[in-house]
Amino acid sequence: MNPKQILFTDVSSQTWIEEIILNAESHPGFSESSSWSIQKKQLHGGLSEGVDLIEVNNGALTLSILPSRGMGVWKGAFQGIPLEWKSPVKTPINPAFVNLSERGGLGWLSGFNELICRCGLISNGPPGTDSAGNPLESELTLHGRIANTPAHYVCVELNPAEGGMIKITGRMEEGILFGSHFLLESTLETQIGSSEFLIRDRITNLGPDAAESELLYHINIGPPFLEAGSKFMMPFDEMAPRDPRAAEGVKDFNTYLGPTPDYAEQAYYFLPICDEKGETPALLCNKQGDLGFQVSFKKAFLPYFTLWKNTGSESGGYVTGLEPAINFPNFRGVEREQGRLRALGSGDSYETEFRISILNHQDSVDEVRQKITKLNEQSPSIIHDQPHDRFS
Repeated sequence: MNPKQILFTDVSSQTWIEEIILNAESHPGFSESSSWSIQKKQLHGGLSEGVDLIEVNNGALTLSILPSRGMGVWKGAFQGIPLEWKSPVKTPINPAFVNLSERGGLGWLSGFNELICRCGLISNGPPGTDSAGNPLESELTLHGRIANTPAHYVCVELNPAEGGMIKITGRMEEGILFGSHFLLESTLETQIGSSEFLIRDRITNLGPDAAESELLYHINIGPPFLEAGSKFMMPFDEMAPRDPRAAEGVKDFNTYLGPTPDYAEQAYYFLPICDEKGETPALLCNKQGDLGFQVSFKKAFLPYFTLWKNTGSESGGYVTGLEPAINFPNFRGVEREQGRLRALGSGDSYETEFRISILNHQDSVDEVRQKITKLNEQSPSIIHDQPHDRFS
């Protein structure tokens, strides 16, 4: 059986399928497993009205993908283990109800509740006025627009090779007349029965002129991976706290508190190192060490990493973020001065890639821990106890 594509939406041909269900019964021969399925539906009611949702079940891992919200991943589960966090924003929000400019440019927070969302593509730091950029794009809002940009093209590809591969591809355009114009093509793939999924992105400058780009992956994890005594591990050359608040906890940057009312967020910036394949493993594991959430990313594509700790109250959003990126989430002017903006000529592209793996046995967690320890032993890590001007 050759790979087969199923079109969910293509604005160029005005095709829109309101609801579709794919499973073993409708596609015999794709996989011996009878438990896989893909369902596209639309949410109704309140601020979720009109949000499109694609639910992927590979037989062990389920993922809820949001074409209406930049192909972000809302939540998931692996063999009953939840992959999510409890944001005060309870349901996926239609971007039509998100005013990015409100609250001094912090409106992005009104829709933030995903397991994975993108920050970019023009900027991904705090709001403010970037006087050195295009005047039409000088007023920046928190974390950019791409997470609130609906996909205009979505399709599913079923490939029976190697036991069955599911691929979900979406395309989003972010642009303005007389300004920058980017195309993001994103593919999420997972194999039948797997505990992993991979995301590959390609960002292309469709505009006639050179343009600057930023991109960060906000990967957000709550319980049961996150709890009092949870640990973070990643091989790195150098790390610095983002600000004085983060400096207060620099000695304990890799351990976590339980839900703590009035906790103020902390962020740490890293220069990661990679293995012989060019991959960097970042791991969050529970206190017992028998449950792990691993993010493996290509350092050549994503050379910077941010650890976000927001262990406030449960109702306020008890969460941590593992965030590979092409830059640090500082104000765009700072990143320009440090040479971390990605400059793209007309028609040029860059790519990114990372993999999420769920580790539900102590042996698998220990294996990753040992790998990270060996990579760190190659050279001593530099940890700055105060913010450093090369970082923030």
